[in-house]
Amino acid sequence: MSSPRSDVTVELLREWGLPDPGDSKKTRGQVVVVGGSMRTPGAVALAGEASLRVGAGRLALIVPEPVQSALGVAVPEAAVLALPPSSRAGLPDGLREPLETADAVLFGPGFDDPEQARDTLRAVAACRIRCLVLDAFALGVLNQVPREELPKNLVLTPNTEEAAILLGRDLGDEPIAGLLEISRRYDAAVSCYGDIATPTGEFWRMTAGGSGLGTSGSGDVLAGAIAGIAARGVQPARAAVWGSWAHARAGDRLTERVGLGFLARDIGTELTAAIREVVGSRAV
Repeated sequence: MSSPRSDVTVELLREWGLPDPGDSKKTRGQVVVVGGSMRTPGAVALAGEASLRVGAGRLALIVPEPVQSALGVAVPEAAVLALPPSSRAGLPDGLREPLETADAVLFGPGFDDPEQARDTLRAVAACRIRCLVLDAFALGVLNQVPREELPKNLVLTPNTEEAAILLGRDLGDEPIAGLLEISRRYDAAVSCYGDIATPTGEFWRMTAGGSGLGTSGSGDVLAGAIAGIAARGVQPARAAVWGSWAHARAGDRLTERVGLGFLARDIGTELTAAIREVVGSRAV
């Protein structure tokens, strides 16, 4: 077990390493992203691309039908499937199959309706999910979904406001205790603004990253990076650390080169180079 608090360093990540990527896209894992809306369809695109940038081999997006075609054009690397208007009665077999064969499922980016998010989360959780990453609106309705309905391998990616909802109070100036409490309460790895906590009491803090990461869509990139690393076969807590570090380091690389004002889509394009800094070309 780690010490109560460990800084995330390149040396730590090199010690952990990443799984051998193998020789085809099928050996690098499949990610499914569930989310999107007419108002915020881009969140799914940002998350999905990020999962590929960190090395996942295959990607599917499950989104509301009105944005299906647009996302198919925006993310030509992905299979894009239509989410039914209501998931209260469950999901059709055509959606269950990709969810149950996925190595990691990211749920939440771009949803803007709490009732839809809750019903769809319960329907997705009823599938046999190997690893589930929850982001955005999914976190706001998590307390309405019994923990036993969710898969064992669970990662939460709240911002500080969402963490306060999960905790029932503000994190305050020292978030360690609060994030550890959330992690134990939901039996999940938790990544919040560079702090990562586990139910067993492990806690890692990012030393990379800066204010430039505070831009619209940045959290979607982070969640996608974590899902992509998890899909490659990294256990949830370490996937949260790896994805959080790649996201933070990508922000640092952009800050060093262009200064403040880069976009979330720019962060995604730097993820591969950030990971290469750690592992070289062997396992990117």
